[in-house]
Amino acid sequence: MNKVILMGRLTRDPEVRYSAGDNSMAIARYTLAVDRRFRRDGENSADFISCVAFGRSAEFAEKYFRQGIKIVVTGRIQTGSYTNRDGQRVYTTEVVVEDQEFAESKAASGENAMSRQSAPSPSAPSMPSPSQASVGDGFMNIPDGIDEELPFN
Repeated sequence: MNKVILMGRLTRDPEVRYSAGDNSMAIARYTLAVDRRFRRDGENSADFISCVAFGRSAEFAEKYFRQGIKIVVTGRIQTGSYTNRDGQRVYTTEVVVEDQEFAESKAASGENAMSRQSAPSPSAPSMPSPSQASVGDGFMNIPDGIDEELPFN
């Protein structure tokens, strides 16, 4: 079985091209920076994995994916090779995307992009207070005692 599941951030906006011919198809290529689970010497490290999406998936990537957003991709690994202009054989490995989706809310994505662009101020709190978290975190505030009203237990 050839199945891959990745979660990472786009290193840049997807590069989209359209195939030639009567039935033109979108082809999107992008690279995911996937954090490694184990760190050597306490340093962050990542793998940079090339992905390619076709058709409607490619059109979706072109429309909604931007550098820095976190996505989840499922697909399969595909290897190939070609001869470059110098006559040397070049081997390729990429993930052919079968499914792709956002891994965080738009608000969280924007906050992460801003935190990467500027360092946080020393007076800024590291975690939002409970009242702040319920306002703009993208989740509905569930009232206490809702269990009694549900038709199942």
